[in-house]
Amino acid sequence: MIILGIDPGETLIGYCVLEKSRHNLNLIDCGCINISSLAGKIKKNAGQKLAELENQITGLINKHRPELAGVEEIFFFKNLKTAVGVAQARGVILAACHKNNLEILEFTPLQVKQSVTGYGRADKKQVQKMVGMILKLNQPLTQDDAADAVAIAICAAESSKLLSLTKQR
Repeated sequence: MIILGIDPGETLIGYCVLEKSRHNLNLIDCGCINISSLAGKIKKNAGQKLAELENQITGLINKHRPELAGVEEIFFFKNLKTAVGVAQARGVILAACHKNNLEILEFTPLQVKQSVTGYGRADKKQVQKMVGMILKLNQPLTQDDAADAVAIAICAAESSKLLSLTKQR
């Protein structure tokens, strides 16, 4: 099974593609989509940037053909403007996944941290360390948003295992 993990953000969206086999998780691709750089040298409005984000997400889906997407929920904000931007990006991401017939699982940051580290209040360094250990990576992930997306994909992989067990009953 191929799983797409996405960490929505206002300007940086982390993504990850994992392959889940019977007992292994393999990292296929991960990185960040920078919404502000999608505009290039020409200043574009929010609608144009979000349309380009949808194209980027659809491109990832077409390239890797995932069956499942894990997307982080918005849980907290300090700045209303930032929360609105994240919510808009998240809406585009969910719509793109839905249009491409992906099963979508949504997780709070606490659920993701709990799944990966066993502790829902783990810090970013602890999450990154456990992600590296789970995937047996030779090098640590350096981009926070990409590492978060990997953790979300791992959480989705674990949740999909539980879902398939309950569907069999």
